Amino acid sequence: MVTTNVAQTSLALQEGYLGFLGAGVGAIALYAILGLLLMLVGFYAIDLTTPGKLSELVRAGKPNAVVLTAAGLFSMAFIVVVAIFNAHGGLVEGLLAALVFGLVGIVVQVLAVRVLEWVAGIQIGQLIHADSLTPASFVVAAAHIGLGLVVAVAIT
Repeated sequence: MVTTNVAQTSLALQEGYLGFLGAGVGAIALYAILGLLLMLVGFYAIDLTTPGKLSELVRAGKPNAVVLTAAGLFSMAFIVVVAIFNAHGGLVEGLLAALVFGLVGIVVQVLAVRVLEWVAGIQIGQLIHADSLTPASFVVAAAHIGLGLVVAVAIT
């Protein structure tokens, strides 16, 4: 006669697991809120340093304003993502580091793009108010994205 013992398994969670999950979800929420706030600051930094109200120009369907706003937001996202990714330490230290690096990155990004526009002689005010898409908007968009990558990597 053959007998077998069937081992019983337990589906119980390890002690402290729910606390771990709660802390992780909380950290995700805080970093997401910080990321959103930094993206808003980035948008308004671009808007304040650009002649004309970008949100109104985008809603009016000005194609160059749409291209530049999209590229600007994309470049700001690079900076914010890298600032958050490189935040080390505890939660508070990480959030503070991401905030500081993100804000400095946004300022550097905006200044770098404006300098490049000036050096290239691009009249950004005329460009974003134009009714038709112009090649110069792609130059400025590339500057936004390229400089966003440079600034993001500088954060690392």
